[in-house]
Amino acid sequence: MLVLTRKPEESIVLGNDIEIKILSLEEGKVKIGIKAPKHVEIHRKEVYLEIQKENKEAAGFKINAADLKKVMTKK
Repeated sequence: MLVLTRKPEESIVLGNDIEIKILSLEEGKVKIGIKAPKHVEIHRKEVYLEIQKENKEAAGFKINAADLKKVMTKK
């Protein structure tokens, strides 16, 4: 793991098009800003892990084709 020290208003650049800027430090928290292209997904780690968990659960879900047809044709 690369560890860098930054002060408020200083940045780190990843690749050619992602910038992470330290906005402020207060009460044991760091506020950061991230500039990245719209196609780059950015999540807090706890949110990312929850998304992965839900995707794994959904991938294991089995559905009967006949039941799906009934649901899709209900009016």
